[in-house]
Order: sequence, then structure tokens, then C-alpha cells
Amino acid sequence: MIEVEPPLGPSVFHSLFYGASELRAGWRLFTFLAIVIAVINARNLIFRRCLHGADDTTLFFLREVTDFLIFLLASWIMGNIEGRTIADYGLPRRGMFRVQFWQGALLGFAAITGLLVAMRVVGVFYFGSIALHGADLWRWAIVYLFVFVLVALQEEFRARGYGLFTLSAGIGFWPAAILSAAFFGYSHHGNSGEDWIGLFNAGAFGLLACLLLRRTGSLWMAIGLHMAFDWGETYFYGVANSGHKLPGHLLNSTSSGPAWLSGGTVGPEGSLLCTLLIAVMWLICAGWLREIKYPNLAPVENSCGSP
Repeated sequence: MIEVEPPLGPSVFHSLFYGASELRAGWRLFTFLAIVIAVINARNLIFRRCLHGADDTTLFFLREVTDFLIFLLASWIMGNIEGRTIADYGLPRRGMFRVQFWQGALLGFAAITGLLVAMRVVGVFYFGSIALHGADLWRWAIVYLFVFVLVALQEEFRARGYGLFTLSAGIGFWPAAILSAAFFGYSHHGNSGEDWIGLFNAGAFGLLACLLLRRTGSLWMAIGLHMAFDWGETYFYGVANSGHKLPGHLLNSTSSGPAWLSGGTVGPEGSLLCTLLIAVMWLICAGWLREIKYPNLAPVENSCGSP
């Protein structure tokens, strides 16, 4: 009688690195971060050698642009390895600055306006007089619009692009979203004037942005919201933005009272009223936007072999 040997299963080595259909999520994320870190270190070396003595504005602009391009490059490389596109990671080109972006922008400006009105009602904020006139009014408006589109694009794609997509494959969307939001909040800790309420609210905003991504399938609404909130803070109302109060603001606004209510040196983001605002926005967006369950993944991998 001839014995038929059973087919060999995957080796332990193969199982360590591969799930049912592709490289495990942990290893993909590790590869992505290795690319990002290597390119950022190369960028920093070039900046130190070629931009010694450059002013802070130039360095800020170049860092924001190159940070976004570095994450875009690393995502493109991983997409080619995985057979995916940048759109799969939340940034579809066809949605660029279209309806969802402008819906987010309206929501963001309404949010900062509502927050400051509430702070005025409780007596910790005053709108003040108009500080800009003529050509300066439009010049600063356009400058800050450009700046905060760039900031929002870079920060949203960095915190909620490839990393969130891939981590979701390993542990599920909402656990990954919580980690992403915690990272986003912590990334603000180096800002001058920040405090624990401001950091918590930054993380809560990050979780709200994850909800928008989950419900719309792209980052464009979150980018519009992020941009308009920052633009409203810095330019239109002239308040501190994550501890930074910049020149070229439309209104000479002031605040007073306890820091937990007025935001103190952080600005409105450091107020518990902002925490309440984010909770209200979560309820509004959860009721408004239909569930599409981004990302469109196969069932969650068994990630025991992931690093």
C-alpha cells in the first residue's frame, strides 16, 4: 500500500512574516517607518549643510513641505509593494479640495466661531477691534490659508494615512485610531505654552478626524476641518493656536479668567469648553455621515507574529 504524505504547511519562518495573503501588518508598518526615518535623517543632514542660517519661516515652510513629501513617498513605495494606491491610504486625488474638503472647512470655521462665542458668553473672551485694513487684510488671509492647508495636509496624512491603514489591518480600526489620536496629541507636547488640557484636546480632535475618515473613506473632510479651525484661530480671530500667537491677525482679541476655561497660554484649544465642543462635533458627525467602514480590509489578521 502506498502512503501519501500530507501537503506541507507553511514554514514557521513564513508564518512569522506572512499572514493569509501578504506580509503581516506589523512588518509592513516597520518597513514604512524605516523608510520614513531614513529619508528624514537624510533631509535633516541636507538642511544642516545647505540651509545654515536660514530664517525660521523658511525652515518651517521647507520642513512642512518635505515632511508631507516624505510620507507620500514612503506610502507610494509601500503601495507598490502591496498593490495599493495612495487613495487606499486615505488621500484620493479625485477628492482633492472638492465637496468633502469644503464641508470640513465650513464645519471647522463654525466650530472655532461657536467655541469663541461660548467663551464670550461666560466672560473669558473678547473679540476686540479690527487690526488689519486694506491690502494687508487680504494678504494675510491668503498667506494663512496657504500655510494651514499645508499644515493640515501634512499632519493629517502623517497621523492618519498609511500608518493608521496598516495598523488597522493588525488590530482593528478603532484600537488603531486611539493609538493614532494619542500620538497626535503627544506630538503637540513640544509647543510653547501647551498644557495637559490642550494635549488632551489635540488627541480628542485626532479621534474626531479618525471618525471622519471612517465615515467618508478619505482624509479630505478632516483636512478641511483642520485647516479652517487653525485659520480661524490664527488669522480671523487672532487667538493662540496650540500655544503660538502669530502676527497678521484680523481681530485684536483678548482673553482672561481661569486657564481651564479661557485656555490660558494654549489658546481656545486649552479650554474645557473645547473638550465639550469636540464631543458635540462627534455626535453631529456620527449622526450626519453614513457608515462606510474605512478601511476596506479583509478580516483582521492574526498578528501574533507581528513585531
